[in-house]
Amino acid sequence: MIKKILLLLFLWTSANLAAQSRTEIPDSLKNKGYDFLDDRIYQLRRDSINASIYLYSYLHKARQENNFKEMVNAYQNLLHQSPPLLRFVYADSMIYVAKKSNDNSLIGSAYLSKGVLYYAVKNYQHALTHYIKANTYISRTKDRYLTYKVKYHIANVKYYLGYYDEAISLFKECVVYFKNIDSLPYLNSIHSLSLCYNRIGNYTLSSETNKLGLAEGKRLNDSDTNAYFIHCEGINHFFINNYKLAIQSISSSLPTIILNEDFATESIGHFYIGKSYLALHEPEKALSHFLKVDDTFNQKGYLRPDLREVYEILIQHYKSQNDLPMQLYFIDQLLKADKILTATYKYLIGKVHKEYDTKELLDEREYITAQLENRKRCNILLIIVSLVLFLGIGFLIDRHYKNQKIYHRRYEEWNIKVKNEKKDKMQVDKPKILDINEDAVANVMKQLEKFEHDKKFLEKELTLVKLAAAFNSNTKYLSQIIHHYRDKGFVDYINDLKIDYLITLLKEQRKIRNYTNKALAEEVGFTTTQRFANAFFSRTGMPTSYFIEKIKKDQSDDVEIN
Repeated sequence: MIKKILLLLFLWTSANLAAQSRTEIPDSLKNKGYDFLDDRIYQLRRDSINASIYLYSYLHKARQENNFKEMVNAYQNLLHQSPPLLRFVYADSMIYVAKKSNDNSLIGSAYLSKGVLYYAVKNYQHALTHYIKANTYISRTKDRYLTYKVKYHIANVKYYLGYYDEAISLFKECVVYFKNIDSLPYLNSIHSLSLCYNRIGNYTLSSETNKLGLAEGKRLNDSDTNAYFIHCEGINHFFINNYKLAIQSISSSLPTIILNEDFATESIGHFYIGKSYLALHEPEKALSHFLKVDDTFNQKGYLRPDLREVYEILIQHYKSQNDLPMQLYFIDQLLKADKILTATYKYLIGKVHKEYDTKELLDEREYITAQLENRKRCNILLIIVSLVLFLGIGFLIDRHYKNQKIYHRRYEEWNIKVKNEKKDKMQVDKPKILDINEDAVANVMKQLEKFEHDKKFLEKELTLVKLAAAFNSNTKYLSQIIHHYRDKGFVDYINDLKIDYLITLLKEQRKIRNYTNKALAEEVGFTTTQRFANAFFSRTGMPTSYFIEKIKKDQSDDVEIN
């Protein structure tokens, strides 16, 4: 009978969807984007009738564009706004569309959404089956958001099974990941973490976590989870014997929880309110709450292992009343509960350890293997780099010592060269330049002597044109005279004068030996440090640093001899 009803619902829904797809979308919505439609759907989330036009506009737009991702989102929106039985029909449509896309992220997300639907009605077997299917697809992607959504829902199953330490570890990962990503899963992860602390008896830490959740909800301007933190805090109050506060807290949270159609949390709340009344010796008040737990079990098939105690309490209560029919009824209910819990646990424990945890271990093994391979490659690369660096350093050291020998030889040659240049200048007479008037040559040479004596060569930006103009000569004659009598071109002539003058300063003034190359360049009129360094090396055959060190050493040796 139920199958026939479901089939009729499916056919009705399919026909309705087909009709909606043919329905003309209002002109005002045709050019609206997905964000606009999504916002309107969210605003009308508790008014499915008025939301329907936006829901189907969204689906119609996605179909027209053949946009698989948005079609999946459209079905996601539709199932949230539909009656419980129809939600699974939309979920199947969502999976069908996702599979057509061949996108592992979409397929995994669709299976995960259907698993969440099953979890919401506390069909843990089907929920876990779909979570594992979702994980199979999502693990093939690099979608960290979906990966952590699966972690969160698997953690809920582990929490239900009583594997609290494992659940806590997963929820902590989710809290860290979702904190700056998405407020709702972030707050849900904090709430689930608080529930785990409660179940292991750490009520102080559970309370601290509830306070954190409320504070973070306020910071994020998201109050949707407030009732759940208050509900959890009420259960903490029960376990530390604050029974009145337990009743108050849980009772104040129930209206929102009922509005959310969260029958599981509602049932747990009634259980602990009933237990609190029993502790306060008010069994009649407790009875109505225990009976609501039984109603949820009958209507929704939901019963958590710790709620099993309600039947032991009810059996004992009606036994004390000598009410045999009710006593027998609750004995049957307890046997039914035990059968369901045993079957569910057996299935879930086998699935979560064999299919999910094994997959997690294989993924972890693959990750570790990849890390070891990377480490191996890195070690080989490190060895190669180290070897290259070692050889490079060896080469640099060898070149340094060779350069030192070369520079030492050049320094000695430089000193001899300077002495010889002085003798040449004094003793050697140059032949005359035939094509230039002797008086003109004598005039230029006289001005050159004065130019050198007055150290005019220290001027920056000095050019052949400027000097020719200053000598009242022309560039051609001046260039020939310098080349003939100084054996070098104009640029080398000026640079050598600067360098020779600097060397004299370095020998005579200790403070200049501490100057940087930039300061030395400024001192003798070079426009850039690089030009100075090149000119110094060209003139002496060694860098300034070596030359200065040799001057220091020579003068130090002279002092020791004296």
